[in-house]
Amino acid sequence: MNSLYRTSRFFIFTLLASAALSQTAFARDLPNFVPLVKENSAAVVNISTTTKRPVSGDFRNFNIPENSPFYEFFKKFFGQQHQAPDDNGDDQDNGNGPYEEYSSLGSGFIISSDGYIITNNHVIKDADKIIVRMNDRREFNAKVVGADERSDIAVLKIKAKDLPTVKLGESKDLQVGEWVLAIGSPFGFDYSVTSGIISAIGRSLPNENYIPFIQTDAAINPGNSGGPLFNMDGKVIGVNSQIYSRTGGFMGLSFAVPIDVVKNVYQQLRTKGHVSRGWLGVLIQDVTRELAESFGMKQPKGALVAKVLPDSPADKAGFKVGDIIISYNGRKVTYSSDLPPMVGNTPIGSKVPVEILRQGHQETLDVTIAELPAQSEIAANQGPGPATPSTSNPLGIDVKNPTSDQRNQLGLDPDQGVLVASVGDGPAGRAGIRKGDVILLLDNEKVTDVDKFNQLVKELPKNKSVPVLIQRHGNPIFLALKLGNGD
Repeated sequence: MNSLYRTSRFFIFTLLASAALSQTAFARDLPNFVPLVKENSAAVVNISTTTKRPVSGDFRNFNIPENSPFYEFFKKFFGQQHQAPDDNGDDQDNGNGPYEEYSSLGSGFIISSDGYIITNNHVIKDADKIIVRMNDRREFNAKVVGADERSDIAVLKIKAKDLPTVKLGESKDLQVGEWVLAIGSPFGFDYSVTSGIISAIGRSLPNENYIPFIQTDAAINPGNSGGPLFNMDGKVIGVNSQIYSRTGGFMGLSFAVPIDVVKNVYQQLRTKGHVSRGWLGVLIQDVTRELAESFGMKQPKGALVAKVLPDSPADKAGFKVGDIIISYNGRKVTYSSDLPPMVGNTPIGSKVPVEILRQGHQETLDVTIAELPAQSEIAANQGPGPATPSTSNPLGIDVKNPTSDQRNQLGLDPDQGVLVASVGDGPAGRAGIRKGDVILLLDNEKVTDVDKFNQLVKELPKNKSVPVLIQRHGNPIFLALKLGNGD
């Protein structure tokens, strides 16, 4: 009995010791952020801005007595309002009318010892006054050297010397799963440190096609914007810029501008005050499984050219609608979102090879990259005018030839496209074609009018996906259409 008791005690002790050793080993595997924070906190700054905006009225115009119980309510509701300052900065009635002061907070980091600072464009946009505060509580007035809206990066300058700086890493070395650390001022809590891992790289966000964002689960909140994202070597690998949230707060999805993009923007803003990007001149979309089948591809890949802009580099190089770009300057294009950053970072005037698939055959086109034009607003096209005689077909749609006014309104050539007058049950509806769409290509053949369209429909293969190019609200889109035996 005693022997059994001693054996049991030894077995339990061994298990407890093993568990303790395992926990110790696990703790040793976790990163130690303390040295990284101590080394870099001094180079991270808090940025506060003040913006003056004119208002249409002043709560004092309501003539509410100061001793009235409603005075504070009206004052708070209509905001603290002043007269616009004169040239000396003094508030006075100079005819400019009342204004309101708005304040915002953000973060940044010092990139050079003589006072150049990186932050987000949205942190300082339209600011009348920018204050940079160091972690030793020194404060400086900052001026904007330059700002780039597309990348959301801005460069500030303060008058100071021998400032602490951060070290910069490289985007190409990033790996999904590696530890990262953010330092910033979320909700005004200065120099807060949060950690996480890289969740994904090369993320494309809506209206941000030229930036391959780093996605991380490090907690980022309002006030972190413009702050640095560090790797475990203590190097900045990104600038915290955006979060995805349904509540306004952190939900585990944060996005940072990669440091290689930041370095490029920084150098251009310092040297010439604006940022130039490469431009190919095509509108592209992703290749879905259905579209891949319609183009005779074994698997989806590449960027499908839906439109070639006139007189663009792509137009001059011989690109055509329906080409699928699979490689750019020796780099594979797996998704359509891969292409814009590649083109944008190409030096203006460079001649680069672009591999395409055209009707199942691989070709290489040499294109000379031009500068990306300024962004412009394109008004949405109006819907189709009054119906003209239409025709039914096996696709389950009625189409008509656009009138001259409709062609001008839709930006169509005289021999281009048919207008979809109605959509019923059938292959076209299943493919996603809608009333008001303009059908431009069917099975890689140009649709010139209703007669040509009907001819192409008769020649469509059964039980095989074919590409159809439509124009919707001024934008070209490829869809995959399949005509079954019963249609």
